[in-house]
Amino acid sequence: MTLLRGPELAAAFDRGAHAYDRLVALNPGYHGQLRRSARRLGLAGGGAGRRVLDLGCGTGASTAALLSVLPRAEVVGIDASAGMLERARAKHWPPAVTFVRAALEDLSAGVVKGPFDAVFAAYVFRNVADPDAALGMVRHLLAPGGRIAVHDYALSGRRVDRMVWAAVYHSVVLPLGALTGDRDLHRHLWHSVDAFDTAPAFGDRLRRAGFDQVRVVRLPGWQTGITHTFLGRRPVRETDDPS
Repeated sequence: MTLLRGPELAAAFDRGAHAYDRLVALNPGYHGQLRRSARRLGLAGGGAGRRVLDLGCGTGASTAALLSVLPRAEVVGIDASAGMLERARAKHWPPAVTFVRAALEDLSAGVVKGPFDAVFAAYVFRNVADPDAALGMVRHLLAPGGRIAVHDYALSGRRVDRMVWAAVYHSVVLPLGALTGDRDLHRHLWHSVDAFDTAPAFGDRLRRAGFDQVRVVRLPGWQTGITHTFLGRRPVRETDDPS
């Protein structure tokens, strides 16, 4: 299967938006894991006076995770799927939360204005055609010293973790896709994880993109070795060229 990209992927999420919240609710620990990754940004004071960019906010699960940790922050959520954003906007949010329809690749066109103190990106980078370019755009939207937390499926590289992921996909994810009529989207999920960086490789990708203080942290529970938090910082002093 060819991976879904750009408008095709956004359209697939549009079709699946009606069932998305119900599906993720069936994933043990889904929301708790997002909150854990949001806490790992390490922003103090409840986020008072801070601007946070929520990349690929979807129906707002990652936005809610951020607000549970940073209730006083200004949060800007962006997503390429109109259907997912419609679901997000229908929920109750404080005035400091806004949503913008845009693909990650659109950031270079100025669809949102920096600088941001932090960027939270859940389940995003394995869905873009050029993750290096996307990381470069994110880096330039961050203020010097600003932090990034990427929360995503990225296998550890151990054979046992790949076997666990395969078992979960075939016994849970694919049948759910068949039941909801979103089989193509769920097949994309499998292939996108399989084709994506291992966790150590994505950590190296962050370093090449010019981030420092990079850490790769496993998440607990059944997703250990499958889902990770990737942390980094835009250096306080740097050149425009991270190389």
